Order: sequence, then C-alpha cells, then structure tokens
Amino acid sequence: MAADARNPVTGEPAAPNAGAAPPSSGVAPEAVPLPDARGHRDAVTRLRAHGCWYPSADPDGAEAAFICDRGGVPQLWAGPVDGEDVRLLDASPDPVIEVSWSPDGRWIGYTTAPGGGEHTRVLCVRPDGTGRRILAGADPDTSAHLGCWAHDGSAVAVTLAAPVTRAHVNGTRPSAPADPGGTDSRAALLGTATDLVGPGAVTHAAPATRAGGGLAAYLVDPDGLMSPVLLATEAHAATLRVCDLSADGALALLRRGPRGRREAVVRRLDDATTTATLRVADGDPWIGRFSPDGRTLWLRSDAHREHAALFELVLDADGVPCGRTVVAERAGTGLELLSLGHDGRTAVLAWNVQGASELELVETFPAAPLPDTTGPARPVSLPHEVVTRIVPAGAGRLLLALSGSRRRPGVWWAPEGVSLLRTPWSARDEDTVPPGRPPARPVSLRPVARDGLVLSGWYHRAPGRAPGEPAPCVLYLHGGPEEQERPLFNPLYHELLGRGLDVFAPDVRGSAGHGRSFVDADLGEGRFAALQDVADCVAHVVEAGLADPTRLAVMGRSYGGYLTYASLVWHPDLFRTGVAVCGMSDLLTFFAGTEPWIAESAAHKYGDPERDRALLRALSPMSRVDALRVPLLAVHGEHDTNVPPGESEQFVRAARARGLPADLLVLRDEGHEFLRADNRRLFRRAAADWMQRHLGPRS
Repeated sequence: MAADARNPVTGEPAAPNAGAAPPSSGVAPEAVPLPDARGHRDAVTRLRAHGCWYPSADPDGAEAAFICDRGGVPQLWAGPVDGEDVRLLDASPDPVIEVSWSPDGRWIGYTTAPGGGEHTRVLCVRPDGTGRRILAGADPDTSAHLGCWAHDGSAVAVTLAAPVTRAHVNGTRPSAPADPGGTDSRAALLGTATDLVGPGAVTHAAPATRAGGGLAAYLVDPDGLMSPVLLATEAHAATLRVCDLSADGALALLRRGPRGRREAVVRRLDDATTTATLRVADGDPWIGRFSPDGRTLWLRSDAHREHAALFELVLDADGVPCGRTVVAERAGTGLELLSLGHDGRTAVLAWNVQGASELELVETFPAAPLPDTTGPARPVSLPHEVVTRIVPAGAGRLLLALSGSRRRPGVWWAPEGVSLLRTPWSARDEDTVPPGRPPARPVSLRPVARDGLVLSGWYHRAPGRAPGEPAPCVLYLHGGPEEQERPLFNPLYHELLGRGLDVFAPDVRGSAGHGRSFVDADLGEGRFAALQDVADCVAHVVEAGLADPTRLAVMGRSYGGYLTYASLVWHPDLFRTGVAVCGMSDLLTFFAGTEPWIAESAAHKYGDPERDRALLRALSPMSRVDALRVPLLAVHGEHDTNVPPGESEQFVRAARARGLPADLLVLRDEGHEFLRADNRRLFRRAAADWMQRHLGPRS
C-alpha cells in the first residue's frame, strides 16, 4: 500500500495497523445532576434554559442519547429516560446534528459540524463516553452524513459527499458494491476478501458529478476491525442516505434525489440491482423500514398524491415489489413522521394538520392479506403542538421530541405507548423564558394571493397592544422555501415582541405542509408570483387592522433572506427596512459559490444555472438593486458554504454605494445555521435593535 493511501471514508492516512482496535479517547464522564421541579441543586444546574432534541434509545429503552444545548452549543448527552443524572459524551465545541444508538447497544453514532460550518463528520462513542473515534469526514474536503445501523449493530451506514479533485484512495471503483457471490449476511455487510485488499485499504473511489463532486454510501465497522464497504454511488442524485437495511443484509432502502424530487430506492446488495423506485416526500429523511423478514416495506410517500401517506410494498424473494397499497392516509393532510417498531407490528404516524402535529398508533399485521393490513388507529394526546422526531424505546415504548409555542424543544417518554411523561432532564416550561412575560400562542391567518391561491401564516401579537390598534410589524419569511411556519416558541420572535413589534410569519407558495401543488407553485416563472405573495400577505394584515402600513419591515433567513432582498427591491415603498440572514442576493453567484451537492439539489427548485441563466438573473435582487430605497442589515455566518457570505457582502456594498445605511454582522464560528447560544443571542439583539430603531414612532 502506498504511503499516502487514505481510508475512503474517514479521509485519514491508512496506518499500518489499521485493523487494530482504536485506543480509548478518554475516561468515562461523570454524571451531571439536572434541575427538577424542586429547583436548582448546584452550580452546574444554574445554566440558561435549554432545549433537548433528536433522541435515540438504547436497545432496552432504559436510556436515551440526545442533543442538548445547555452548555451553549448542541452537544451529545445520554442518560436514563426516567432519571435526572445525565452525562456529556462529547465536550468538543463542534455542534452535534444527529444521533443514533446502535441496535446492540455498544456504540452511539452521531454527526457533528466542525467549526459550526457546513462540513460535517460522523463519529461514534461508547455509551460511557470512552472510545470516541471519527468514522467518516475527517478530510475537510468531504462532508459525511449518518445513515442507519445494520440490524445486528456490526456496521453503520454513512454517506460521503466529496469533490472529485481530491484523491481519497488508490485504485478504481468496482462495478458492484460487494462480492456478487454474496456468501452470508455478515460478508454482505462488511465485505470479503474479494473486494477488500485488507483492513483500511479499500480500492473504491468516489464518482464525479457535473458540479464537481460525488456521493458514495458505505458501511463502516465502528470497531475499526474491517474496512468500509461501498454500498452505492450516485453521480447526480444531490442527496443520498441509507435509511434501512433488511435484517439479512440483502436489501438496502436508500433515499436520493434533488429537492422536490426525492426517491425511495430498494437496492439488492449482492449485485447492486435496483429492484424498486418510488417517489417520496421531502422533509424527514427517515422514510421507511423493512419488516423483520424483509418481505414488506413501509414507506412515507406522496407518489401520485398531493399529500404523503403510508404505503406498503410487498416484496418477493428477490426484493422486487409484487404489490403496493396505501394503508394509512388523511384527506388534505400529509404524513410527516413515521416510526416503526423493531418487531414490525407497530407504526407511529405523525400528521401535519395546518402546522400542528396529530399522533396516532397503528398496529400492522404483515401476515394478513392485502388490503386488511392495519388495525384501528389509536390517537395519542400531545402536551405541545409539534412533534419533530419519534423513535422506538423498547417493546411498546416510544421517545418523542416535542416543541410548541410556549416551550423549548424537549424529549418525552411513552412507557405505555400512549401516555407521555416529560424526561427529567428536559427544560421545564417555566424555564423557557425569564419571568414576567410568558410567550403567547400565535393566531393562524389565511391570506389570499392576487391569483386566488390561499396562503397561510401565524400572527404574533406584542403584549399590551390595545384591541384594534395597528402595530409596527415585522414580516418574517422562513427558509427552504420548502420549510413551513409552525406554532413553535421562537426566541427571535419573543425578542421582537418584547420591543413592541408584532410579527407575521407566512407560508408563501413553495412552502411545505400544504400539498405538492403548493410546493411546486413557485418553480420557474412561478417565483415571481412568490414575490407578489409577500406584498399580498402585508396587504392582508394591514386590511385586517393588525399592522400599521407606515411601520413595516421584512426579515428572513436563507431563502427567506433571498426573499427579504427581493422584497426590498420589488416592493421598494412597502417596507421601512429589512434584515436579511444568510440570504442569496444573486442566484448565479450563489450557484457558483455553494457546495456542489447543494447546487445539484437546488437546480430543480430555483433553475439550472446554465439552461435557466436568464431567468435566474431576472429573479436576482442584485439585478434590481437600483430600486433599493431603505436601510438594511445583513447577517451571515463566517463559515457558511451553503450560501457563502459573499452574497451578503455584495448587496451591502451595493446599498452603501447608493448612499443607504447598510450594516453587515458576521458571526464567528457559525455556518448556515447559528448554533452557539452566545451568537444566537447576539443575532437576536442586533436584529431587534435594528428593527426598533427603524420602526420608531409614526412619521
């Protein structure tokens, strides 16, 4: 093996003893006592109110690993679901994004964003905090994403997004991801001598895409004893995630494709044959699961439908579908989250009902003939409005991440499957905000666009406002645009409301949660209509007597930042000011500067930078910057490679060149998302100060 050979997944130089077990990265951490209803017990507990989210349970369901920001940055923690003492498993300053406990209980896999940027890596750690090691993404030129575990816990799937200009390994890519002979399940999962040169010396190479990068999914042994095995490559898929593996290791369920065109793919691993492809909805990437015998696949899909439903695919011995039916659906409502018990007999369904969640349990019976494959649904009462994640936690038990308009995210435990208990380590509701001004639930509004399309949104009223008194109002535009405004507690909104400013947060066309036609309504020339939706939303709250037409501002993040720039130049007399956060100011320079896989995915939504060049130029705020009339604040993370900081810089320069007040706030150690508590607080205060300054007394 050449001296500069690298592990294709971790990106690290392959050591001569690459097959040896890695050394422990430290001693087990001590448990940290947390607050309870009786109050704080020691100095450690007197940290700011926190959020807990993205739980994953151990095999018995007695403990949970989760993400918590009580230390000022999202970090990996673990502890008993019914106890107060939890332990910090990774004290590094790198924000944690995802968590997954192995089915055998020996490892916890998780994803981090080093430096807070868009580059991500996958690590694993023992439940006691020892043995931490990087599994994928050590090379700064790559980005790694966590997939599912093999059912015996012997390997975990990771996806690597890498530019073709970097030599990751020696050799060439084989034609099949594993030995076509397919000896036994473990060989199919971890590789055999026919496709491995030896531990740590894989001869796979990442493919190229037209944007200059490639995606490759691997199975990785967390113990480091076996070399990674290539599962799949995609040249132009934009995203690729391994969502499940059949128990015998014969089949993989993949999710691939650009935004708005995701697909579920069933792939046979012995010969790399795709046996089934079905369109699936955007949103939660964990789209489905195989039954224990591998003969049934349940999928959350919106194939040939407006809204996602639960599909059942019956597979033959070769993994080829021989029957497909919809087993759970709701008229006018989409299936948002899907969790399936390890026994394959219980499904938990979360439906998106106008932004709030409704949860139900469904018993499945794989042996029954179609279509009688599901029992009656049992509704589950929720203490807060929105469910963000559901995972099994032992036989008949669940862990749920919940949030709502009056609380920070927390983790709830369902020991009996239907009644929920708050985990002792989640923040209490009274800790969400300081005493004196509790958060208020927003009011749902339904504006109508000028072309008759019904929009929606949530109006947040500042406290102390007299009934019927028009208020200074900030129109806040979410990102995506496929995100959806939900009835959640938003610290930024709370800050603005405390300054006497109302907030209206609408879903313009292109937003999720309202059906496939609504999501696709902004494609191509339809984006001009989305720009008009902004003005129509403003007209709605003004005509309703809620907002003062002389004291309006616009603000948004990511795509909402783009809409902010665009609104200021398409509707130059509508707003007094704007705050654009990580927004695109020129769609052509965005495509030239973003990550290759992000550009690949965004082309469907915004337009191809070559074929649709004229359209992208016409839709770019920089093309109309001469129409800008008002001051603006731009905010950006210094490590943002999704929407590079140059997008904010060029718009601020152009505004200043026209003699307008324009400031740029760059947040250190942040990427496209602002994850550190101090930076988030700085951002909120800076934005609220700016809005208060420019939405002063009526002129």
